[in-house]
Amino acid sequence: MGDIGFWLLISIGIVVGILLLIAAFGMTLPRTHQVARSITLKQTPDTVWQTITDFANVTTWNENVLKMEKQPDKNGHELWKETYKGNYGLFLETTEATPPIRLVRTIADEKGPFTGRWEFALTPTEVGCKLTITEFGEVGNPFFRVMFRLFMKPEVYVEMYLTAFAKKFGEQPVYV
Repeated sequence: MGDIGFWLLISIGIVVGILLLIAAFGMTLPRTHQVARSITLKQTPDTVWQTITDFANVTTWNENVLKMEKQPDKNGHELWKETYKGNYGLFLETTEATPPIRLVRTIADEKGPFTGRWEFALTPTEVGCKLTITEFGEVGNPFFRVMFRLFMKPEVYVEMYLTAFAKKFGEQPVYV
């Protein structure tokens, strides 16, 4: 074996070793996470409910969502494919809806890199309502758990949604 073959084998061994270390470290990280964020709005719970459940028009106020496509119902539940910046598509099933106080949207593609759900809670206030989104997420693949831990904050997408939502009504998001 020549010098090139030797160094190629060494390089492959290093890459495989690094990947094994990442996977081993990922196995020590928790599979699940939970994060909640709340904002107060000057809108009534009914107005907020109408907006968060008008899935067809999400692209008019959330710049991170490029396209919304209604899918055939799944298990008698409404199903939408949301396509985000970066052309990443996600199927979301409305698994619970109690107007105007509670909405649960669950990731319907269990073969993706992560699964989970968002629970929306609307609480009336003296001047409008408080909107709380709680994300329950699970990252099954140890490699993706490491990448998630290194490059993402679990609350980032909840905060992006709430910020866009507040701006739709000309309000600044104030997290409570």
